[in-house]
Amino acid sequence: MKLLPREIIFSLILFIICSSKVCKAMDCGGTQVSRTIVVDQSGKSDFHTIQAAIDSIKTSNNKWVKIHIKAGTYTEQIQIPYNMPCIFLEGQGKEVTTVTYNDHQKTDISATFSSFPDNVVASGITFKNSFDTAAILSYDGKRIPALAARIYGDKSAFYNCSFIGFQDTLWDVEGRHYYKNCLIEGAVDFIWGSGQSYFVDCVLNVTSSGSITAQGRSSNSDPSGFVFQRGSVVGSGSAILGRAYDRCSRVIFYDTNLGSVVDPQGWNAWHYTKHEYD
Repeated sequence: MKLLPREIIFSLILFIICSSKVCKAMDCGGTQVSRTIVVDQSGKSDFHTIQAAIDSIKTSNNKWVKIHIKAGTYTEQIQIPYNMPCIFLEGQGKEVTTVTYNDHQKTDISATFSSFPDNVVASGITFKNSFDTAAILSYDGKRIPALAARIYGDKSAFYNCSFIGFQDTLWDVEGRHYYKNCLIEGAVDFIWGSGQSYFVDCVLNVTSSGSITAQGRSSNSDPSGFVFQRGSVVGSGSAILGRAYDRCSRVIFYDTNLGSVVDPQGWNAWHYTKHEYD
C-alpha cells in the first residue's frame, strides 16, 4: 500500500487533535492509500475525465482513494458528493494540471469544483472559472459571481493548488480547511464563507479593485474565521483586506507581506456599520 505524502499526514493529524468531539483517530483507515485511479485525456488510463473517476468510487468509502490526474486542461465541472469521503486528488502540478469551466451567477451551482464530504485532499491542481474577468459583466452591467471552488466538508486540505476567478473565487463554506502554498486570485470577495480555515504561505493575487475576504462568522461563539500566516498579497488595483459578511466576521493576517495593493483603510463593516464593537 502507498502512503499519503508526509505534509498531508501532518495536516490531518492537526485536524484530528483539534477537536476530538468530531474526529475519530483514523477517519480513512490511517495513512495508506487503498486504491489509485489514473485520469489521462489520452484515454490510455482508467478514465479520461475527473468526474468519471470520482463516480467510480463506492459510496460511503472509508479508505483513502487517490485519483492521479495527469497533465492537461480538463474542461469540466466536477463535484464530490457528500457520501464519498476519503478522496485524494493528485495533479502533476498547478502549472500543468488545470480544471476549468465557464459558469456564473448562482453561487450554489456555478463552481468549477465542489467538494461536499469530509476528508478530501487536493494537491498540484489549478481550479479555474473562465467566465468572470474584469472585462466581463452581467447583462445589467454588474459584476456577478463565478466560483472556482466551493468547499463544504470538514478536514479538507489543499497543497500547491491555484484558485482562479474574479468574484467569489473560493467559497470556503464551512468546516475546518487547510491551504498550503496556494495561489488564490480574484477581486471581489474572492475568499469568502464561514469556514474555520488556515492559509499558510499562500499568495493572494488581486486583479482589480475590491475586497479580498468576506468572512461570515455569525456570533461570538461561532468558531469560524480565516487565518493567513506568512504568504503575500500582490496584484493591481486597490483592495481592502476584508469586509464583514456577518456581524462577527473574523479574519487574521499574521506575518504576511501586504503589498501596495492593500488599501490603508484595511477593513469595511459593509452591512454592519455602527456595530463594529458589538
